[in-house]
Amino acid sequence: MPAPQPAAARTALPAPVFVDVGGADGARVATYVLEPADRTPVGDVVLCHGTPWSARVWAPVARTLSQDHRVFLWDMPGYGASTKDPVYPVDLVAQRRRFAALLRHWSLDRPHVAAHDIGGAVALGAHLMEDVELASLFLLDIVTLDPWGSPFFRLVAENEPVFAAVPGPLHAALVREYIAGAANHRLSDDVVEALAQPWLDEVGQAAFYRQIAQLSPTHTAPVVDRLDRVRCPVRIGWGVADPWIPFEQAARLATALPGDPEVVAFAERGHLAPLEDADAVGQAVLRWLDTGRLDTGRLDAGR
Repeated sequence: MPAPQPAAARTALPAPVFVDVGGADGARVATYVLEPADRTPVGDVVLCHGTPWSARVWAPVARTLSQDHRVFLWDMPGYGASTKDPVYPVDLVAQRRRFAALLRHWSLDRPHVAAHDIGGAVALGAHLMEDVELASLFLLDIVTLDPWGSPFFRLVAENEPVFAAVPGPLHAALVREYIAGAANHRLSDDVVEALAQPWLDEVGQAAFYRQIAQLSPTHTAPVVDRLDRVRCPVRIGWGVADPWIPFEQAARLATALPGDPEVVAFAERGHLAPLEDADAVGQAVLRWLDTGRLDTGRLDAGR
């Protein structure tokens, strides 16, 4: 009998293809594409990660979707395998403009998008502020509505140089604890390690605190003001036990969006449902994509 596959293999992705998003600011972006091996894809779907993750957080869901779909992923600059050069800003406005440029680079016309955490603010911002047309949105535990930004976020924003100078072992312990806490300590140690790895060297440590310091609710406020102008069907997913963004925000988000979107509740899951319960999340996204193909153009796809 073959040895069990290490749990961290769930976060594995193909080698990245690097793209210079010249249409935005020239930042070097790590991208990934998965697609069916033996059939023509039925459609395209783009997955957007949040903080402090990378495309790895979507890896097991991406493999499920890629059985029938062409799946595009990216590491936002400042994250994962993308550039962490401090010359490139990592605020939400810069990221949404890069996302718009990347969709043009991929020649994707109205793709379906599934977005997690600040990836939701990036995708909504590209749609509402950069005029990107989308076929649909699946929004999972997203950062958009106030309040967001924990006391830890505020502390880092006010003391970024201090945190960037913390000795490496202490920084590593903080990052691992921070990541594990997002899932209520339900992830295996090797999955936590895989998610933490990009932040653990000297460049990664500086980038970790830089991205926290540059994230601001002032960049989501204009998006929130326009939520009633979303032009595509939306479904919302949320971990009921999310320790970072309370489940009650899902209902508030649904109320702010047009079409009375359905909320899919992931019972007993925290902020990292794509890894805590990849099967459930993958099936929820697949059902949403199937609904979109059968009911194109309806804003209320909640049946």
